[in-house]
Amino acid sequence: MRKLLGILILFSIFGACKKVEKTTAEVESQDLEFNYQKMPEKTAINPKATPIVEGWEEFKAFNTSIEVLYKATNNEDLALAIDDLIEKEKKMTEGEYPELFNTFQVKSRQTVIRTFLYKVKASILENQPTTEPTVDMLLAYNNMRAQLNVIANSQLDKKLILDDA
Repeated sequence: MRKLLGILILFSIFGACKKVEKTTAEVESQDLEFNYQKMPEKTAINPKATPIVEGWEEFKAFNTSIEVLYKATNNEDLALAIDDLIEKEKKMTEGEYPELFNTFQVKSRQTVIRTFLYKVKASILENQPTTEPTVDMLLAYNNMRAQLNVIANSQLDKKLILDDA
């Protein structure tokens, strides 16, 4: 009985010491690499909005950082560009908007841009694919530029509409 118990213990020890093959989830690095070729083209600012935008220093700084983002070709460049964009977006929020663009339509689109900037930042930090969130952020930026065009082209006089007198 003792011999049988000893053999059973030895088998259980050898069975427990058996090398376990490590199964690590290997994510293809190709999927994680930033694909700069999928970035959408920037929406042009129309001639009516251009003089107003040129006087808006915070937006000009943000736009310059977007240009840097368009030149990013890998995740390291993207990370630096996103950090810079987050800083410029904060300054734009704290800064003064031109009178024509000081509307909730512009500010809400800027909030969407901020959300996507942080989504890209999280993807970088979590080592997740970064192309799709970057494209989403750039689409939100294009939507903001399109809204600036719409506001500049608007022929409606708000004072006439809001005055009931």
